[in-house]
Amino acid sequence: MQAPTTAAADAVRARPAQRWHDWLPAPMPVDGAERRRAGAGALIGLLVTGLLAGILLPPGDVTPWLVAPIGASAVLVFCAPASPFAHPWAVVAGNTLSALAGIACVHALGAGPVAAAAAASLAIMVMFTLRCLHPPGGACAVLTALGGVTDPHFALVPVLLDSVLLVATGMAYNNATRRAYPQRAALPATEPAQRRSFTDADLDAVLARHNQVLDVSREDLHTLLEEAQVQAWRRRARQLRCSDVMSRETVAVSFGTPVHEAWRLLRQHRVKALPVLDRARRIVGIVTLADFMREAGVDPHPRWAQRLRQWLRPSPGCHSEKPEAVGQIMTRQVRVVSAGRPIGDLLPLFASTGHHHVPVIDAERRLAGIITQSDVVRALARLD
Repeated sequence: MQAPTTAAADAVRARPAQRWHDWLPAPMPVDGAERRRAGAGALIGLLVTGLLAGILLPPGDVTPWLVAPIGASAVLVFCAPASPFAHPWAVVAGNTLSALAGIACVHALGAGPVAAAAAASLAIMVMFTLRCLHPPGGACAVLTALGGVTDPHFALVPVLLDSVLLVATGMAYNNATRRAYPQRAALPATEPAQRRSFTDADLDAVLARHNQVLDVSREDLHTLLEEAQVQAWRRRARQLRCSDVMSRETVAVSFGTPVHEAWRLLRQHRVKALPVLDRARRIVGIVTLADFMREAGVDPHPRWAQRLRQWLRPSPGCHSEKPEAVGQIMTRQVRVVSAGRPIGDLLPLFASTGHHHVPVIDAERRLAGIITQSDVVRALARLD
């Protein structure tokens, strides 16, 4: 009989450890500040709820100020205010109706485990029906059933009273600490152009197929998916450098290149800009179609084509009143980017400054290529 290979033996030894890790939840991506905020909120919420409940109860009333399930409600209200389970309607109606379900089961079955199980089941169905599913509500139902509570007044005081006070404190505290509560439903998008590959109908179809209760609202899920998609796009965009997408076959001119020759190169190669280089191939300027049109003064002219041809024609003799070389019409302030720069950094440049083409330089500041809006669009299309 052959001994197991090393890889197989390692896999066998890893199985118990893997099973143990399967029982552990994933780490929560919540920083210390948020944990302290939630803990302080639960402290303040339960303290205010208990004190106000004691003040509002009639003198001599032996009803407890706080019921235990309110502590579980505080976890949701202050730790997960965006959860559908923490919505004010879910807290108030879920706890109150569940307490009434427990009282009804005590009347029907008497106090005990059977009534507790029936009460929790009835409470879940009621909360589903009235859209107020709240996990601590199940605890309210079990509490009343095991305690043999038969007075419906218990569902009002302290359960309803505690729930209302906790929600009111939660609204004040969460909004004061910049956590929207209650979570406001997002309005439908009015602009069809969205930077995402899924629609609202796609999300609804997936949720219907999933057919499970999710501890996140539809609006929050929608936002998280959009942000995740944008983050993934940015990550992929940062992996692409200008050197990966730039045009390397760059047509360039020198300071002394005649303007008619530069115009011929623009037309021949169907480009809109020509970098102007010195003898070391370092950029000293750039000449664009706009430079030609501006110097020729063709914008307001009705016969602009004829005027442009006349302006491009070299002047006879040694002296000329119009520019004859590229260096006389070029733009000297040139925006350049390094070859190793991520293309994602160019989006604001192209979007807000009116640039359509940017020269790319190498480590020695020599011209390495040119990157255009078309190059970036093609790269982004490959990413999608």
